[in-house]
Amino acid sequence: MKKSLLRIAPAVAAAVLLLAGCSVPKNLVYLQDVKNGSQIHTVPSSPIRLKPMDQISIVVTGLDPQVSAMFNLPVYSRQLGAAQSLTVGSGNMGGGLSGGSNGMSGYTVDSQGNIDFPVLGKIYVQGKTRAETSEYVKQMLIDSKQIKNPIVTVEFMNLGFSMLGEVSRPGRYRIDRDEFTVFDAISLAGDLTINGHRQDIMLIRDSGTDREQVYTFDITKSYDVYSSPAYYIQQGDIIYVTPSQKILRESTIMGNAALTPSFWISIVSSATSIATSIISLALLITK
Repeated sequence: MKKSLLRIAPAVAAAVLLLAGCSVPKNLVYLQDVKNGSQIHTVPSSPIRLKPMDQISIVVTGLDPQVSAMFNLPVYSRQLGAAQSLTVGSGNMGGGLSGGSNGMSGYTVDSQGNIDFPVLGKIYVQGKTRAETSEYVKQMLIDSKQIKNPIVTVEFMNLGFSMLGEVSRPGRYRIDRDEFTVFDAISLAGDLTINGHRQDIMLIRDSGTDREQVYTFDITKSYDVYSSPAYYIQQGDIIYVTPSQKILRESTIMGNAALTPSFWISIVSSATSIATSIISLALLITK
């Protein structure tokens, strides 16, 4: 009986250590409090609004291509190293927009919130959404009585955000929609890595003053995400996913030592010795 207990002591100690090391990691699943049929209340919709230094393209089309061309900037098509200027709204419009090497000219919102539009001159667009800008320019064209039934298309050009930290593909990404959420941002960056701290995601936003606005949220809790002002991304936002506590510990000298085979061999050896001593002591007591 004594010999049998002594033989299985090392195995018992190793099994205990193995089970402890194989515990299921917690707090990896997003929106853990959401159940089937749950209703999630979000912050009010917050579409992108134009700010100084934003760039947009505005294309005007109408029944008369020659009249429409007066209100459009040129599209540049580069072929074989040569730059060829094509006018949007002219007969070359389709060719000018078709290739991946073509470049649409854009309008940059100045420090006063204006763009310099052909024929119409200065137009104030700061604070407007894409739809509002389109409708505003359309109404100005109608009021000018130079073009009938115009169609005005507005697109973002340089609007983007930065994704940093524990994500699969850190970098700067383009905003191509009016309403762009934090989940859209995470998807573009290839999701958080296994080492990303899901309870501590930080968003830094330009407040328009000399101070940046900082928001943090826990992506494992639906209320924390959907009620946050950071749920809808704005141009220029910086999202930082902090590393988990495990990674932070491993970054230290002692943490790195814990990853070495000799460390674990030492732990198992010590545990085995302790287990053997406890069993031996128990056998002596029961004599």
